[in-house]
Amino acid sequence: MDLPSFEDTRIAVIGLGYVGLPLAVAFARHFPTLGFDTKETRIAELREGRDSTREVSGEELAAVAGSLTFTGDPAELADANVFIVTVPTPVDSHKRPDFGPLIAASRTVGARLSAGDVVIYESTVYPGATEEVCVGELEAASGLKLGRDFAVGYSPERINPGDREHRLETIVKITSGSDPHTARFVDQLYRRIVTAGTHPAPSIRVAEAAKVIENTQRDLNIALVNELARIFHRLRIDTLDVLEAAGTKWNFLPFRPGLVGGHCIGVDPYYLTYKAQEVGHHPEIILAGRRINDSMGRYLATEIVKLMNRKKILTSGSRVLVLGLAFKENTPDLRNTKVIDLVRELEEFGAQVTVHDPWVDPDEARAEYGIELASEPGSDHDAVVLAVAHREFCEMVPQDIRALGREGAVFYDIKSAWPRDLVDARL
Repeated sequence: MDLPSFEDTRIAVIGLGYVGLPLAVAFARHFPTLGFDTKETRIAELREGRDSTREVSGEELAAVAGSLTFTGDPAELADANVFIVTVPTPVDSHKRPDFGPLIAASRTVGARLSAGDVVIYESTVYPGATEEVCVGELEAASGLKLGRDFAVGYSPERINPGDREHRLETIVKITSGSDPHTARFVDQLYRRIVTAGTHPAPSIRVAEAAKVIENTQRDLNIALVNELARIFHRLRIDTLDVLEAAGTKWNFLPFRPGLVGGHCIGVDPYYLTYKAQEVGHHPEIILAGRRINDSMGRYLATEIVKLMNRKKILTSGSRVLVLGLAFKENTPDLRNTKVIDLVRELEEFGAQVTVHDPWVDPDEARAEYGIELASEPGSDHDAVVLAVAHREFCEMVPQDIRALGREGAVFYDIKSAWPRDLVDARL
């Protein structure tokens, strides 16, 4: 089977979120590229040269305007011969893989697939999912056959939202293909845009496994530090002091405790545990780490309420300010944010919770979580919680921090970002 030549490569990127848009911009510097997304508002803003995720600047979009176009019309995909799927892979309410977006994208691509085309997946899945789930959808929608009519590749995304140092081009890219010829094609394609180089994996399953364990490893390390933080709290030891002391050894890993959300670390391990259980193995350590990290919102809310009780602040009807809603600092990304767990638990205790986040779109917060963001943090709160270390919060001066709460208010610093003498406790 003949694959497209690089002189005739026409790329379509399916899904224009935090992963897809930077990828489309990078490829548009070398090939005619079409960006496709089902959200009309997303297409409209990108056509105007704006990116609400703040991952790509207006200048970067303008620089590729001649070779990058955007559409929400699936019919326009028919002219592409290389399709790159970058849609989300979430979990459902039972922590099981939700392949809905991936299946829908595969069907959309399959309906426009032609002989000789290549479909590359970047979405995080368990080992085997690309060939077991996606290929069948492509074949059913196209009437074509993998290996005879079209080829499939897998190159897992490694985007870190809000990270200005580790970008698409500067992170080594894992590549793979459904056969050796396709694997070489996929690898050479990504070498055009990734200056850090690539790592060709021997199979799609190996590439899938490599990606899913990257975040599983991080999840377990953070779970360990979260458990240590709980132990040190009972021992009346400051966790940051301990971590800084231990960090003087060259091989100590610098993980910090906190709320573990986002589209990767808080989700990917469930894809691996699902597949492990399917083949008869119960992954005890991975699931234990997940239980610890998923319980941190409840734990933190309880600790805050205990501090309020010690200061004779009645929790029911109290005014609590939570600073930050995004899943991590300096990004508007709300996907699977665990700050919402903290907010809901505080509300269960009867607190009136105000959430302020200058990075997050208020409409998105309302649509996703039913939260009305405060445009300003306000003052005279009974408790103030620093949940996300946005630069705006970290740069606050002491008098402005104290002005957020009334006299005798509780200040809790989850991120250890404020001077310790200004807060009652930190994680």
